[in-house]
Amino acid sequence: MKLWDKGISTDKKIDLFTVGNDRSLDEQLAHYDVVASKAHAKMLGKIGMLKTGEVDALLKELEVIDKIIISGEFHIEDEFEDMHSKIEFMLTEALGDTGKKIHTARSRNDQVLVAMQLFLKDELAKIMEDSYNLFDLLLSLAEQHKDTMLPGYTHLQVAMPSSFGLWFSAYAECLVDDMQFLQAAYRVADQNPLGSAAGYGSSFPIDRSFTTQELGFSTLKYNVVAAQMGRGKVERASSEAMAMLSSTVSRLAMDICLYLSQNFNFISFPDELTTGSSIMPHKKNPDVFELIRAKCNKLQSVPNQIALLTTNLPSGYHRDMQLLKEILLPAIQEMKSCLEMMHFSLKSIQVNAKILDDSRYDYLFSVDTLNEKVLNGLPFRDAYKQMGEAIEKGEFIPVKTARHTHEGSLGNLCLNEIRKKMEQVYIGKS
Repeated sequence: MKLWDKGISTDKKIDLFTVGNDRSLDEQLAHYDVVASKAHAKMLGKIGMLKTGEVDALLKELEVIDKIIISGEFHIEDEFEDMHSKIEFMLTEALGDTGKKIHTARSRNDQVLVAMQLFLKDELAKIMEDSYNLFDLLLSLAEQHKDTMLPGYTHLQVAMPSSFGLWFSAYAECLVDDMQFLQAAYRVADQNPLGSAAGYGSSFPIDRSFTTQELGFSTLKYNVVAAQMGRGKVERASSEAMAMLSSTVSRLAMDICLYLSQNFNFISFPDELTTGSSIMPHKKNPDVFELIRAKCNKLQSVPNQIALLTTNLPSGYHRDMQLLKEILLPAIQEMKSCLEMMHFSLKSIQVNAKILDDSRYDYLFSVDTLNEKVLNGLPFRDAYKQMGEAIEKGEFIPVKTARHTHEGSLGNLCLNEIRKKMEQVYIGKS
């Protein structure tokens, strides 16, 4: 069954090529098509296109279909092109002519749009929740290890003293920025496109404000052409937000891989969170974090894929847009799994509390030692020159008692302020 079927069969090769793996992807979106169909049926009843009994029958049967979908027993067989045709077939099979009326005043185009945007709202909300949970863990770890010193690096050279508190909370505050992008993507998705039909509206007297409220959208995508042009844009916005988040998570995974190596030995994990070697019995490999790094780096390519797919398309609908699903839907699942595994593993991190006991890290304190001379009245440039000469001659004696007190420094992590910032952003998600 095809919604556009006029009784003329299409070559099987054309069907196979044009449908692709759309059926399996649609099974992830089918629940949202049912949700939108319920709102549409109620609206058709409100404007007199359906009788009360017809609306009630449609809602009851859509509820039955939704339960099948949620149970995992909903499948789109080869004779159906997509979720829309399968759901309409099920309604018609159960309700006869009443089932055929569900497509009144809408197109498959706005069905896809509204289902995708409802789906993205839910998925972005889950990703924001997972991001917040990771943020919360990082801040807890920062508080727990705020006084445990850690070498800071620039150019991968020993630079200045840091701490695990500074390191953990740095990634926590980076997640605040990522949350801003997720919020922006959520707002783009939170506009009702239903009623735009094929992209040019309908001659039926539909009530789009009603469906907007019924579906829980905060606003309407008013212009029907703009609603159709939003396809691709909402997916790109979501992928850009995930790419930003992926960048943060990937970088954290890289740090963990580095710090876990024997050459650094800054951190460790229980044996059950690492893997071994087939020939080297001493190995404890950070496979989980290497895969998180790789998956998150891969996720950063998704916005470019969507951009290339949609660049220079004229206004209106084009079949190219079907491929958006096969790019974005797996990426969303990958993003959630990376966040889940990072949170799961990071809970068990063990830190080395005696890293700076090793004399190789004495040079971390060269800047603090220099600053101490400046505080005692020596001009900065003279103090810098003296320090350089002492280091060259092997006469450097580090001052390890200097205190960093300004906001965001070693001695003043501002964890409460960072938490308040995140709360302010996160609470605004809906």
